[in-house]
Amino acid sequence: MIELKGVTKEYAMGTQTVHALRGVDLTIADGEFVAIMGPSGSGKSTLMNMIGCLDLPTAGTYHLDGVDVSDMSDDEQARVRNKHVGFVFQQFNLLARTPALKQVALPLMYAGVGRKERTERAAAALASVGLADRMDHRPDELSGGQQQRVAIARALATEPSIILADEPTGALDTQSGEEIMGIFETLNTQGKTVILVTHDPDVAARAHRIIRVRDGRVQQPAAEQRQERHESE
Repeated sequence: MIELKGVTKEYAMGTQTVHALRGVDLTIADGEFVAIMGPSGSGKSTLMNMIGCLDLPTAGTYHLDGVDVSDMSDDEQARVRNKHVGFVFQQFNLLARTPALKQVALPLMYAGVGRKERTERAAAALASVGLADRMDHRPDELSGGQQQRVAIARALATEPSIILADEPTGALDTQSGEEIMGIFETLNTQGKTVILVTHDPDVAARAHRIIRVRDGRVQQPAAEQRQERHESE
């Protein structure tokens, strides 16, 4: 589903050039559950933006579901993003005075879905994360864990194939974080590709594979590094 080949990303900061990604090769299969880890400044956020079609590579190619998105226009990227990717963020990004049902229905309105269908789909998404009895509640009437469930439901409403979550448990207590991770695991068993960006090794351990990023490069697992050294010898 996701294939990056030789992807680099450079940013100009004054007279300096920041090399955020340096020749990244990465494949994530349909239905995988992966975690992306790395220290601050490692390039993991840039990699997340690339995978989510929020940014374009300076060089290299990115294929999403067989489509080359490496040099698309902003509008083309938006269409691919809206079709394939649902985003979940650490701070929930909910509208303060808007009930949960309308929060979840909002991206469907932007997608041109009719009122009846978007209400039904939003209600189904909220029920799927255990909030069937909280649809009329505003964010200030919900706990942090419940707010993150609304955010997940909003991501699910457009029926994406990929859930891309950036530090989804970072603002939650331990119990709420466990519940949110349980939802991601359930979504994965239902066929969603789940990609988590996290600093937390306990969260990353719940994924089936950990992708480690450092200095703009994806680090190979130790076993692969040993095999490469053996072959070169």
